[in-house]
Amino acid sequence: MATDRDFIAYVTEQVALGDRLTHKKMFGEYALYVDGKVVAFACDNSLFMKPSAAAAMLAPGLPQRPPYPGAKDYPVADELLDDSDALRRLFVETAALMPVPKPRKPAAAGKRAR
Repeated sequence: MATDRDFIAYVTEQVALGDRLTHKKMFGEYALYVDGKVVAFACDNSLFMKPSAAAAMLAPGLPQRPPYPGAKDYPVADELLDDSDALRRLFVETAALMPVPKPRKPAAAGKRAR
């Protein structure tokens, strides 16, 4: 089951980081970014945080399960969706621990369309 846009809108509203929080649809699910860093995934209308020291410290009791078949376990933050302050802090602290994304390589200028 793919994640609903309403779920993403709700998460965005609850986290309340304005333009700092963005999302990108991928394979019917979503990656959520803070300041350009992936911090969470929305899969099957559940919120999966990137495993990090922030999640272990701020929300150690979160259940864990894989967001998709074959993935490792991620903390599932669904129980924090109604606690805007705790969720925002988890997003911000997780982003602080994530590496800066590598710059994308420019598209090759010499490629021709077939």
